[in-house]
Amino acid sequence: MSASSGGRLVLVGTPIGNLGDLSPRALETLGEATVVACEDTRRTGRLLSHFGIASPTYIVVNEHTEGDAVERVLRHVQNGDVVVLVSDAGMPGVSDPGEFLVAQAIAAGITVEVVPGPSAVLHALVASGLTTSRFVFEGFIPRKGAERTRRLRELSTELRTTVLFEAPHRLERTLHDLADACGGERQIVLARELTKLHEEIWRGSLDEVVARCAEVDPRGEYVLVLEGAPPAAEVDDAQIATAVADGLARGLSKRDASAEVAEAFNVARNRVYDIAIALKS
Repeated sequence: MSASSGGRLVLVGTPIGNLGDLSPRALETLGEATVVACEDTRRTGRLLSHFGIASPTYIVVNEHTEGDAVERVLRHVQNGDVVVLVSDAGMPGVSDPGEFLVAQAIAAGITVEVVPGPSAVLHALVASGLTTSRFVFEGFIPRKGAERTRRLRELSTELRTTVLFEAPHRLERTLHDLADACGGERQIVLARELTKLHEEIWRGSLDEVVARCAEVDPRGEYVLVLEGAPPAAEVDDAQIATAVADGLARGLSKRDASAEVAEAFNVARNRVYDIAIALKS
């Protein structure tokens, strides 16, 4: 089902701190909106009021309500309304509600428009001084459990620059865990209060930033930009043979020893297995 004439769903990027960053196109689109889908009506209401935009019909779309609100939002678009989706700050759908709504709108045959705006991810990345030609965005990593451990292990070998978000009360623990996983010498950039009066960007090694956080009380939401891992050194057959021999000496079968070594060295299992067979011969 497609939207009737005039119905539109538009994602609008809003300021992450400095209200002067709201673009003329974003202002025009917000002024046209008959419905605004937002995380917090009070926060969005203050933004619209600041720019003299009359209050529209609001639909709350946050992490708790997005699933239930989708049908209502799409019905408004299909009935010809201009529905604008905003987050509290930045681009909706990136570590903020919107991803599910957009997918459902596309499935319903509705064209999704985007009015780009400020991005904490790109702001921190280009200001970091680290490589920007290839990067990944991890958002908030899991708070605990096996999934957090797995994600940290992946970050330890990620060759590209990585951008993460973190809350102030979890910052110190995350930095400690990153230092343990990646090594304390890995470079990292901490950015906070971006575009605001007290914007701060701090650069150093993980060991240095851990020490700094022990002295300075973290405040505000943080963007972390982590240097990519150095390329892994090439593993030769002699190293693999030594590791396989150790596994065999511990009572592992050729297959299990080969699997263990292949994972540890990130090499093809058949290469390790051939070496294991040669050793047993």
